[in-house]
Order: sequence, then C-alpha cells, then structure tokens
Amino acid sequence: MDLTVGPIAFFWSAEQVRAFYRTLADTPVQRVVIGEWVCSKRLPFWQHEIPAAVEVLQAAGKEVALSTLTLITLKRERRQTAELFASGLPVEIADLGALKHLPQGAPFWVGPTVNVYNEGTLEWLAAQGAQRICLPPELPLESVAQLAQAGRQAGVAVEVWGHGRAPLAISGRCYHARLHDRAKDSCQFVCAEDPDGRTVETLEGQPFLTVNGVQTLSYTHMTVARQVDALRQAGVAALRLSPQPGDFAAVTRLYARLLDKGLDPGDALANLRRIQPGAIFAQGFLEGRPGAAPCP
Repeated sequence: MDLTVGPIAFFWSAEQVRAFYRTLADTPVQRVVIGEWVCSKRLPFWQHEIPAAVEVLQAAGKEVALSTLTLITLKRERRQTAELFASGLPVEIADLGALKHLPQGAPFWVGPTVNVYNEGTLEWLAAQGAQRICLPPELPLESVAQLAQAGRQAGVAVEVWGHGRAPLAISGRCYHARLHDRAKDSCQFVCAEDPDGRTVETLEGQPFLTVNGVQTLSYTHMTVARQVDALRQAGVAALRLSPQPGDFAAVTRLYARLLDKGLDPGDALANLRRIQPGAIFAQGFLEGRPGAAPCP
C-alpha cells in the first residue's frame, strides 16, 4: 500500500500552487493528481503552473495524472476535457461524462466523486480501461474489502480516501457567491478568501459542513490512521491524501511512517493534531457509523 495525493480542491494563487508542488516533490508519495477539480473559472489563474508542476514531480520520480472537473457542463469545459486526453498523461475521471472524450482503448483513472459502490460498476469501468479507482469516502470497510478484491481480479488498483475533508456533493450553484449576494457569473472569485473552505454551521451554531465554491466538503478531516492495518489486509492499494493549507508535507511523511509500521496509530492521531491544531478528525464511515463521528 502506498500514497496518492489528489488534486487541490481550493482556489489557491499560482504562487501557492507552485510552492505546494515543489515541496510535494520531496515527499514520500508515489503519485499525484493535478488539475482543476471544482470550478473551471479558477483554471486560467493557475493553469500555466501545471507543466512546471508535472516536470518537477516527474523529475522526483512521481507518477502524475491530470484530473477532470467533477461537474462538466459548459462547452468550454467539454473542450478542456478533450484536451486533457491529448496531453499524453494519465487522466483521472471525476465525472463519468468525461468518458465521451476518451480515445478508444486509452487507460484512465477514476476519482472519488464517481459513485463506485459495487462490483458491477467497478468491472464495467475496468472494461472501459480504468487502471486505478479511488472509492467514494462514505463506504464501510466491508464494502471496501469486497471492491478491493474485485479490483484485484479485474487488474484495477483500488484506493480509499485516506486524509482530508471528504468531497460530499457538487452543485451548479456557487455557495460562496450566494453567501456574498453575488451571482455565480459575477462571483469575483470570493472563494479565494477561504483557502481551506468556509465552515457552515447549523441553526444551533454547530459546525457541520465546509463549502468550497460549488463543492460541499465535510467539516471534519477524514483520517484512516486507525484503520491502516485493516485496509492493508483488505487489499487496498493506496491511500488518497487531499491537499490542504499548512504543513502538508508533514502529513505525507506521517502516513508514510504508518504504512511502514514505524508509527503507532494512536501516536499518529496525536501527531496529526499537532500538525493541524484545531482540526476535528473523523472516520466513522469505515466503521459503519456517521462519517462525522470524531476519532477518540
């Protein structure tokens, strides 16, 4: 079992993106997915950083793939998706609509926003050319184990959501824009003011979710630190780590130590709390409990 870093979910500046991938090159991750995952309006502000990021990561021995959007709706988004498949790099599908642009026989990866909940779906994707599939974060361990077994039989590497705010939903409406009484088309990119998303509270003032433009994320940070051995036994190929502000390189090194059995799960949680002070860590989904149930 090894480590995959997913695409950046938030609207970071080009300088932040550049610094992030330069730092990531010197971390113990095996592969990295790059691309605009959430809102195509953000892409022009940082897409010129992608070639340099790919170059520095490949020079460091990382496998690199490009991600599609989670929700492809506009003509320019469809055109951008088709251009990804012409890049010569693996492409991770975040929206099944992207398969329309897949060259015949071309291999691809599947991201966690595609609902792979059963063996039939996994086998169908494998028949289309899927090589890697990151499962949705809400699956319990029993389902993960069954899908990992199906993946081995189909020659597909199965990943699970290992760390970060879990992607829960995508919308045609922009929550950030509406919060500031702006239309989506004149949002003025207000989501950039929240580089780790904006907390949503219940009427009672309880933190509940995180909004990130058109995307809804969990408020809690998912972590499989306590379930690494169980996931290894289930046949999971990799853990997916989601980029976040702060010392993300330390997060990758912590999970690498866990995989190498050089760190106790309880100590790992304590270290995560030091790396991300104030964060609430949870992983109820794998245990068949509410996903937001905090880790002890």
